[in-house]
Amino acid sequence: MGEEKRAGPLTGLTIIEMAGLGPVPLAGLMLAELGARVVRVERKSKAQAFLQVPPQYDLDRHGRDIVKVDLKDERGTALILDLIERADVLIEGFRPGVMERLGLGPDICTARNPRLVFARMTGFGQDGPLADRAGHDITYLAYSGALHAIGEKDGKPVPPLNLVADFGGGTMFLLTGVLAALVERGISGKGQVVDAAMIDGVAMLTAPFHSFIATGFWKDARGSNLLDTGAPFYDTYETSDGKHVAVGCLEPQFFAEFARLLPLDERFVAGQYDLACWPEMRSAIAARLKQRTRDEWAALFEPTDACVAPVLSMTEATTHPHNRARGTFEPGSQFTRPHPAPRFSRTPGEVCGMVAGNARQALLRTGIDTSTITALESDGVIGD
Repeated sequence: MGEEKRAGPLTGLTIIEMAGLGPVPLAGLMLAELGARVVRVERKSKAQAFLQVPPQYDLDRHGRDIVKVDLKDERGTALILDLIERADVLIEGFRPGVMERLGLGPDICTARNPRLVFARMTGFGQDGPLADRAGHDITYLAYSGALHAIGEKDGKPVPPLNLVADFGGGTMFLLTGVLAALVERGISGKGQVVDAAMIDGVAMLTAPFHSFIATGFWKDARGSNLLDTGAPFYDTYETSDGKHVAVGCLEPQFFAEFARLLPLDERFVAGQYDLACWPEMRSAIAARLKQRTRDEWAALFEPTDACVAPVLSMTEATTHPHNRARGTFEPGSQFTRPHPAPRFSRTPGEVCGMVAGNARQALLRTGIDTSTITALESDGVIGD
């Protein structure tokens, strides 16, 4: 069976994704939408996840060939090693030691395929006293110091969905490691192991704030600084219809434009960075913004550099004129979803749906011979 035609800068690469939750599946989706062929290996005996998503909406599986394998059977392990021999990258998100216990640790896999990039995604990393502990986005945010910094001064820390640790410190750093290792492989001809830990990724994201703290520019106290709602010109405000606008006019020229259009007393413009003025400034901004609806303020500020934006819901964001013009979200037959990012001038990626076919067809596309597949099917080692 011929190869499925793919588009994108990663066309020609084959990725093995060991099925899991959170950052690894998003990485698999992004790699697929950038043109890689992704084979997702799911454990045949694995209990169903706590969150069941209908196939047409399940982005954890879109764009991939799906192969369900009994990894308790040594023939299942042998099949995965056959796939790895043909692959460029393996991504997995198990706790340390799980792949080794399955007989699929990096030593075995890279011995079989010395060019393999073996990318490991965990919360706490492959070593350290917490390496074996369970956790979620909020856990790694807490240990990294990032969660302490997010929220209002007199409020509790607020988890920013699971965008920062799972997807920012996790998916994006996993992808960074994979792509960097592939570039290096182009020079050395050798693969390597990538140890991507969410706690490390989040810590890296906080790097500028550590420098701010060292210089005294930043207080290690929530809601007391320029970017954490401490400053009245970098915060959200309620409007007359109970919705909100986001104000982010940090630079003096942008704040001056904001003050002119609001309008705000001229003395606040002169004293923008005078902390003694901030309580009164905040009250004045809040009172004024409460006098119109969110969309009325959006219409006033959108043509300007005042850095004021309506706080849109996720559903509303898909229909905003700018997002529509740029195609930031892709309308589909089932649902609207983000367009692949980033953009490329010559080799654009494309939105992936469910890949047609079953495990047999997926394995045939990978180069596994028919007799092997038939034997594995008949013995229940693989299935759909």
